[in-house]
Amino acid sequence: MVDLTLTSLRAAYAGGLSPTEVVDQVYQRIAEVDDPNIFLCLFDQDDLRAEAKALGAYDAAKPLWGVPFAIKDNIDAAGKVTTAACPAFAFEADEDAFVVAQLRAAGALLIGKTNLDQFATGLVGIRTPYGAPKNAVDPEIVPGGSSGGSGVSVAHGIVSFALGTDTAGSGRVPAALNNIVGLKPTLGSLSATGLVPACRTLDTISIFALTVEDAYTAFAAAAAYDEADSYSKDISTPALTQVNAPLIGVPTPDSRRFFGDDVQAQSFEATLDLLRAEGAVIREVDFTPLYDVADMLYEGAWVAERYAAIEDLMVNHPQDLHPVTRQIIGAAEKLSAADAFKGIYRLSDLIRQAEPSLAGLDMLCVPTIPTFYSVADLEVDPVGPNSRFGTYTNFVNLMDMCGIAVPTPARSDGRPGSITLLAKAGEDAKIAAYASKIEAAGDRSLGATGWARPKTKLPKAAPQEDMIEVAVCGAHMSGLPLNGDLTTRGAEFVRKDATSSDYAFYALEGGGVARPGLLRVEAGQGAQVALEIWRMPSSQFGSFIATIPQPLGIGTLNLADGAQVQGFLCEATATKGARDISELGDWRRYLEAERS
Repeated sequence: MVDLTLTSLRAAYAGGLSPTEVVDQVYQRIAEVDDPNIFLCLFDQDDLRAEAKALGAYDAAKPLWGVPFAIKDNIDAAGKVTTAACPAFAFEADEDAFVVAQLRAAGALLIGKTNLDQFATGLVGIRTPYGAPKNAVDPEIVPGGSSGGSGVSVAHGIVSFALGTDTAGSGRVPAALNNIVGLKPTLGSLSATGLVPACRTLDTISIFALTVEDAYTAFAAAAAYDEADSYSKDISTPALTQVNAPLIGVPTPDSRRFFGDDVQAQSFEATLDLLRAEGAVIREVDFTPLYDVADMLYEGAWVAERYAAIEDLMVNHPQDLHPVTRQIIGAAEKLSAADAFKGIYRLSDLIRQAEPSLAGLDMLCVPTIPTFYSVADLEVDPVGPNSRFGTYTNFVNLMDMCGIAVPTPARSDGRPGSITLLAKAGEDAKIAAYASKIEAAGDRSLGATGWARPKTKLPKAAPQEDMIEVAVCGAHMSGLPLNGDLTTRGAEFVRKDATSSDYAFYALEGGGVARPGLLRVEAGQGAQVALEIWRMPSSQFGSFIATIPQPLGIGTLNLADGAQVQGFLCEATATKGARDISELGDWRRYLEAERS
């Protein structure tokens, strides 16, 4: 029996293996696993053999040629029923979901549709009227949800990869519980055409696989701009290259949440030791604002999005819903339009509160789950454990991050270890590349298969011109009159940031373009001032400095997080008679105040 990692499959196909043999192996494996609750729809074996035969001769140009995969049953496949785990909702799809069509065009073979928490509402995998699939590594533990069937199908080696969805963590929690990789891409990078919505503004299709390379290969094949999806984005999927010595943010010890699971806490600390050994720089971050964001997903106005998706059922056929699903989504009936706007404002406030501590980080590293729960635990309390599973996942889409859950060495009690890397939208390749390094650093098995992990090493990134970061606080900021002095020199926006509280901020006098002056004062006697950090080729830095007139110049600025960067300063003599705007602390706010 060939293992179904892409590395092994490619070698086997190049050596003469037929995709019809792989189809037969898939169905043999399904019989061996003997869990009828993994799939809600399993395609006919003879039909799949015919489809595999129609692929013709091996075509290495198709990245997923002959690769078997499954999809969560809230994603459409042409001519098949989509249920979203609700029989009363079921309908036959006229065509493949956009992402499914992309994968089939890349040569992949769709095997069937997998079980889920009804309407993708849950992180446990047992809120389904069809019977819950069993966790692949420990049947006493919940399989995770809402994409439980997809995660289990990969962990058992039935398919090479599977599609899930991820609004609150449904593409990461099953990965942690089943010892596999879960890739949650940037919102909009995978089209939602043909996906039953949960929270349309926060939904994304996700990918489960046994290795990071396999997950990212499927992602790259599926990611394409879709004009029919108003939330679709054109996201780059470059080849993975090595990421070395990143600056990684982790929760401070007193803001880590494990709910009494000391073994999980030890596992996470061991992973941080592994990261340090691999050259990462660790910075501790207070996660309280992120947890507050996470609470908003089900305790705030976003639950009304779930209500909007199934409003007809909630109003006219509530008895057809799983009781826990109905209870959770029914909370939306107490919300108003005013609550929705209050939620949006609250979210923006929390994101702004978190920004200084996240500034400058390459990525975050968190435990994928805080602890484990059994099926028996959920029978006693169907809501509490589910909520705790979302501790490190619920805030991610609300904050527009991408993420990838990757297995780490097993815990001391034998249960699977897992961490998740998170980064800004569009940085999927960066976190996948570093996840690949983590994957290679520790001994682990692949799901529940017993297959050996392929030994792969990413290539080094191509040499790039040296870049210099420069902080701007006035007319050079995005959209302001002198921003072109940066962009015409190939400068790229990096992030928003702020100075330490050691600066006074002035609106300088004089004609021409209005400019501020930033003056260093005694430690703690000034104010934090809003900055934009830009990165420009070092070859352009000299000509940029030449455009800066007295009394301004470039010097070293201290940032709020203690880091330093080159940026604009002014001579003290220029501030005599100038208006002190330190209290505003932001050039844009000053300009707005002047206009009002």
